[in-house]
Amino acid sequence: MTQTQGDLAALSRFVFRAPDWSASLFFALLLAAVVGVAAFDYQFVLDDAYQGLVYIGIPTVAATFLTPWVDQLLGGRMTHNRSALLALLCEVIVVVFLVVAAVVALVADLGQTFVFDALLVALASIFAFRLFVIMAISRRSLLVAALPASIQTVVTAALLFVYSGTLRYLEVGGPLLNAYLAQPEEAPPELLIIRPEDFLVLAAICVLYASAVHVFLITIDRPWRQSLGVSVLDFIRGFIGHIAEGSDELEQFFEQLGEDAVVPVTVMGIRGEDGTEKARFVLPMIHPGPMGEIGGGNLPERIARSAEGLAFPPHATAGHDFNLVTEREVDTLVDAAEEAHDRIDYTEDATHALREQEGESKLLGQAVGDDALVVATHAPGFADDVDFAVGLSTASEARGSGLGDVMLVDAHNCNNGLEGEDLGHVVPGSQRSFDMMAAADRLGEELVDADSGRLRVGVAWDPTDWDPEDGIGPLGVRAAITEVDDQRTAYVLVDGNNMEPGLREELLAAIDADEAEVMTTDNHVVNTMDATNQVGEAIDVDELVGLVEDLIDEAKDDLEPVEAGMAVEHADVTVFGNDRTETLASTANAMVQIGGAFLLVVVGAAMAISLLVFLLAG
Repeated sequence: MTQTQGDLAALSRFVFRAPDWSASLFFALLLAAVVGVAAFDYQFVLDDAYQGLVYIGIPTVAATFLTPWVDQLLGGRMTHNRSALLALLCEVIVVVFLVVAAVVALVADLGQTFVFDALLVALASIFAFRLFVIMAISRRSLLVAALPASIQTVVTAALLFVYSGTLRYLEVGGPLLNAYLAQPEEAPPELLIIRPEDFLVLAAICVLYASAVHVFLITIDRPWRQSLGVSVLDFIRGFIGHIAEGSDELEQFFEQLGEDAVVPVTVMGIRGEDGTEKARFVLPMIHPGPMGEIGGGNLPERIARSAEGLAFPPHATAGHDFNLVTEREVDTLVDAAEEAHDRIDYTEDATHALREQEGESKLLGQAVGDDALVVATHAPGFADDVDFAVGLSTASEARGSGLGDVMLVDAHNCNNGLEGEDLGHVVPGSQRSFDMMAAADRLGEELVDADSGRLRVGVAWDPTDWDPEDGIGPLGVRAAITEVDDQRTAYVLVDGNNMEPGLREELLAAIDADEAEVMTTDNHVVNTMDATNQVGEAIDVDELVGLVEDLIDEAKDDLEPVEAGMAVEHADVTVFGNDRTETLASTANAMVQIGGAFLLVVVGAAMAISLLVFLLAG
């Protein structure tokens, strides 16, 4: 990936699953009780906690349950889990405002009035924050979204109105009205300073902040509509939906950007003499991204589950422009792989594995019948994805001498993360692209002329105790050994996203075989923790080396005569599209950087006008 794409991928560190609404509500009430104990000074601690639950907890509870009800009545998409999380965040914002204001008032001797003014600003701020989130989630207009967005602020204001005795200042209503809407004797003395005009000030500030949200959204939305033809609110809605509930709304956004593509799906089947499948190499010419399980992020595991034998889904020659836009597209690839598998013509013969090198490009190839498995690497040079067009051209050069189908694997086994100006993306016109084609041309000629012999294969697998946080996906580490005459060739596949520099060489040195190559799947489930999280970055390298040695020994013990063959099927899928990933990454990064600065300007201006409103009201 490019540096720009890496910056966008770094957003994956924010991907998480929000707890159930009941858990969010529990923490909100607990926080309210703790704040009550700290803020109020009754004779008993339980009374203090009760006051916190009333003035801070009740608005949160009301917002949790009323927001999705009102929003859905208006055609929105707010759920209880999202609503509870949003209400909890807003409660935290109010608490932070009050704590900071209390400290400032104590140090500067500003009195309780300053703290209450800060509370009004906090209530207006959470209204603006809720308005922004609800507009993003439900895609409603500003006025419509303002109704559910105002619930937490309105409920808090209503409690302040009742328990501060504000009705007395209005001199309206009879005994019944006063009995229910004016209960200052039940309230803490801190609330008795509230006046009717304070609620007018709150309303004015809310209108001001809503206008600021509107201006902010219009400003940051313009670049998205001009460059991508979509709204930034669609992106925000999808991102919030994914982190809150794991919804597919982010995929719906990507689907708006997508372009149709026809991609080859190459399958090499290996079966024992009894006809049962022993192993299956599956290579859809797709990039397993963009992150987590979004799109094709967990493509390797899906492929592995569909195979009868031990599946090997290495990385294809494709970059982020060939990310699938939705997880549904994976089904299309799996179906295509099954169709290709059903058309395989098996053979008992294979050649020795041969190597060719041009510049930094190293290719290891082995023919099975008329077809060939070719693995490309640039290690110890740093490299990331090989462009789709470069892969097609390289495979075509290999076939030029008479080979049939060519499964061209990008070993994806040496990179330095996102460091440096050149991240190693092999693009058309680069020196590496021509080196790969030249090496493939010579390798194809050699494989066509090479002698063949009876093929024997052994496989082994360990799911490992590592998890995505360690840079290892659910497929763990897999090994296959081919034996033709007296030559053994080892193929090791690690379920991860690239490797730390030098790790490939350590693993190759530990493998007891005549030829060997180490590959990664480029599984992006490991990138929900970090934008890179390469193999060897978090785990003990010696443990991985020992594991590979053990797997190679197991695979040797599993060696037996087999039949193998290869076939290709083409699948119609929707991918991000040419240059769309870079455009999306550039636009998103610009929004984060420029939008952040503009947000500070908007917030500063809104706060300044708020201060003016307070001065005029005072």
